[in-house]
Amino acid sequence: MFTGIITDIATVAQIDASSSGARMKIDCAYDMQTIDLGASIASDGCCLTVTDMEKTSSGGTLYSVDVANETLSCTTIGSWKQGQKINLERAMAVGAELGGHIVTGHVDGLATIAERKTDGDAQRFTLKVPEKLAKYIAQKGSVALNGVSLTVNEVGRDYFGISLIPHTLKMTTWGDRAAGDAVNLEVDLLARYVARLNEFGK
Repeated sequence: MFTGIITDIATVAQIDASSSGARMKIDCAYDMQTIDLGASIASDGCCLTVTDMEKTSSGGTLYSVDVANETLSCTTIGSWKQGQKINLERAMAVGAELGGHIVTGHVDGLATIAERKTDGDAQRFTLKVPEKLAKYIAQKGSVALNGVSLTVNEVGRDYFGISLIPHTLKMTTWGDRAAGDAVNLEVDLLARYVARLNEFGK
């Protein structure tokens, strides 16, 4: 489980594709002594497992992950390039502060940024979303976008809006996002269960 509060911006250092998927190396600032092999790290919102790691000259960690073809096709990972910046979050520890909302790291689909505009010190984004996922998104509810826990400002049949403050833009990769970009979307876990219960109640 994760909270949607980003703790590092990492770099995709290497991508080795194969018929079964891809092995990637990610360069991050985390201390290697605090990471266990098999640990889960949310990478742009996708829960990936650490399979190997080494300490970098800067004191950080270069770790490896294996990504299946299914994940490559259903998330933005399939379009990652060497040198790309990605949001990271370590798995939530028992007793840790839940600063965002409960995030599983299982991406439901892709949303596409339709518009970005300035709103005072903030930036407002409008995102198009597949209609099958739109029913899970509610005004003032929560979504995880590229791993970031965000509050929904407005909703429509196939779109929703969010607003990002300067701190979030600086501490995540959202400062570089623009219209046309696809992002990983995870809807709120509770919304999924409520929608499922409603189906059986009809």
